Amino acid sequence: MTAADLAPFLDPLALAIVGGGTMLAVALRTPGRDLVRGVAALRVLGRRRFDAEPLLAQVAALTRIFRRHGVIALDRAVIADADVAAAVEAIVDGARADAVAELVARRRSARAERHRAAAELWAAAAESAPAMGMIGTLIGLVRMFTTMSDPAAIGGAMAVALLTTLYGAVLASLVALPVAARLRRLARVEAEERLRLEAPLVALASIQPAGVRAPHEIAA
Repeated sequence: MTAADLAPFLDPLALAIVGGGTMLAVALRTPGRDLVRGVAALRVLGRRRFDAEPLLAQVAALTRIFRRHGVIALDRAVIADADVAAAVEAIVDGARADAVAELVARRRSARAERHRAAAELWAAAAESAPAMGMIGTLIGLVRMFTTMSDPAAIGGAMAVALLTTLYGAVLASLVALPVAARLRRLARVEAEERLRLEAPLVALASIQPAGVRAPHEIAA
């Protein structure tokens, strides 16, 4: 297909109505922070799905370090993942196992909420695009009826009426909906994988420092 074949399907006014209208509708219904996150989420579309195995291996290594050198040795560990780093920092600061479990669950929930908001932005775009296409169709029809006395202008008005419907359908079905679906799928996998980290981190927080007896041993 050549550029000449595509030329009839390109109309700046129709693009402006559908694209601009969809962006405006999404911006009006989405908080600014979620709007930025939704656009930034496009960077993760090409990434592999989240795998907790490297983090589980790191937590296992931290457990061995804790047993051999004490909790202070964990303070020197380099941890790239923010959630695991926060949990280890809490452990170094003396947090109990139940507090660490609550921290990990809270951060996992907050992360899932951010992912949900990003996916909802693109779902909102998929919902708004066909409506903007219909609005563009009505605008084109109004222009056509007001220029019936000028045959040369009827074609351009009819093109806007038809192309806005086309653009709305394409934007919704081939762009926004697939992006929203992929973001939801990646978020679901990550949430399931991160759930595997909770038990090892809680176990790490439950380790008794060397030379310190457990409460039941003291009572005995």
